[in-house]
Amino acid sequence: MDIDVNAHRPILDIRDLSTHFQLGQITLKAVEKVSFTLHRGQTLCIVGESGSGKSITARSILQLVGHPGRITNGQILYAPDPSTEPVDIAKLSSRGSEIRGVRGREIAMVFQEPMTSLSPIHRIGWQIAEALVAHGLMNKKAALARATDLLRQVEIPNPEEAAQRYPFEFSGGMRQRAMIAMALACNPKVLIADEPTTALDVTTQAEILRLIRKLQVENGLAVLFITHDMGVVAQIADDVLVMYRGEVVEHAPVEQLFSHPINPYTIRLLEAARKLGMAAPPARAYVPPGPVMLEVRDVSLIYPAQASMFRKTKAQAAALKGVSFDLHEGESLGIVGESGSGKTTLGNCLIRVLRPSTGEVRYRNREGETSNLANASREDLKAAHREIRMIFQDPFASLNPRMTVEQCIGEPLLVNGLLRGRDLRLRVRSLLGMVGLPPDVASRYPHAFSGGQRQRIVIARALALDPRLIIADEATSALDVTLRGQILDLLLELQPKLGLSFIFISHDLGVIRYFCNRVIVMHRGAIVEIGETETICTNPSQPYTKALLAAVPEAEPARRNLLVA
Repeated sequence: MDIDVNAHRPILDIRDLSTHFQLGQITLKAVEKVSFTLHRGQTLCIVGESGSGKSITARSILQLVGHPGRITNGQILYAPDPSTEPVDIAKLSSRGSEIRGVRGREIAMVFQEPMTSLSPIHRIGWQIAEALVAHGLMNKKAALARATDLLRQVEIPNPEEAAQRYPFEFSGGMRQRAMIAMALACNPKVLIADEPTTALDVTTQAEILRLIRKLQVENGLAVLFITHDMGVVAQIADDVLVMYRGEVVEHAPVEQLFSHPINPYTIRLLEAARKLGMAAPPARAYVPPGPVMLEVRDVSLIYPAQASMFRKTKAQAAALKGVSFDLHEGESLGIVGESGSGKTTLGNCLIRVLRPSTGEVRYRNREGETSNLANASREDLKAAHREIRMIFQDPFASLNPRMTVEQCIGEPLLVNGLLRGRDLRLRVRSLLGMVGLPPDVASRYPHAFSGGQRQRIVIARALALDPRLIIADEATSALDVTLRGQILDLLLELQPKLGLSFIFISHDLGVIRYFCNRVIVMHRGAIVEIGETETICTNPSQPYTKALLAAVPEAEPARRNLLVA
């Protein structure tokens, strides 16, 4: 009997791939001698910390590495059909017609941040149809009909209407679904997904993962999935490739990698994931509450109806509905819920970035005086903002790229007229030491730092005015698992030293369980459950909370809960 030697040929065969960036006299080896194969119907996950070379590897496959980066060595062998000879993508011109015939049509990519990947001035339907027209597969009318059908396949409600909308009118999860529809428009054979669920809440993440799996089964896709979330890896991967500083340090089937990791770096990644996972024992014991420092009573926020010449009237919307709770001194209070549940809106109302429509936010300051921040004067707010500081989700967007680290951290002290000159420089260096950064970084700019280092700089700036309360809005969601643990441990270490209280907004229940004493669960602008963190996480009383917990990915391949609808 004749044996077809090509039957098991991989669709992608990466051999000794190296991608370098030439920065003057310095050569940055972003990817160095990376090798792996990807077969039809297989899901290969690439994991590693920020800067490990995951995304550069994916972009290299499609010749999307920008200047001054270039592929310096290796082969990227693509065999769309087992019976045909593979094409070496590494040899194709990055601007030639041959690579353009591969991009989108044969190998498609879903990027991490859909809002920056979608054109803000074109309708969703046309953005999906454009690839079909560009590749000459359909005329415009047929392509728009195909776009509507794809939106239906990715389970976006009212696809005909959705095709006529713009990206800003979609939620994060819907934008990511639209990106997947765009990637699948030309029926590609390989789907590269670069951190497609990082900024999504757990229930939306579970929906996206199920959707990718469903489409993979229906279309026979080979999936290259890039992530730093080991829980997601355990749920979806067949094989796992672990990268560190541009090199592959371990490559194994998912069950083997989780049960018997070999490389110390892999072991460290898994330990960090389990430390912040729901299966981990709680790190925080509940402490007796101190005096109440913040009383929130019946806070509501209603956005009024809107109308214009070019759009239909948009009905008024209730972003918050009668929210009430207390925060005690020395307490860490978590706020969790899906996107659109009102978490960030509540945080903005507490610090009066947004003015509540109704209700009270009564804050007791360091001198024991109480004021209602919901209707406080400018002077009272300025005084309160010295004691209540905020940490935002994206540390790079939070720091002025034209200011040095010293200027970024010292700005609150300078604006409030508290310090200047030599005293200001000494205070900045003290704050840098407090967050674990050397004082000599003060003269550098934000772009010179990693995500974790930038978040430490943001924390130093938040601590500059010696606050009592810090509101952290998704402060660790964009960080990889090891950096996430480091930032949380840093905040826990500083809390008793500086007498801090926290309101920690997050969609990651593992992080909330690790960090917070109590937790508030929000849904559609209202509180559905509030209580001690361990009680909520182990014995929730509300169906919505149970659904949130069920959507948390377990870092155990033997218990795949997310791909079961």
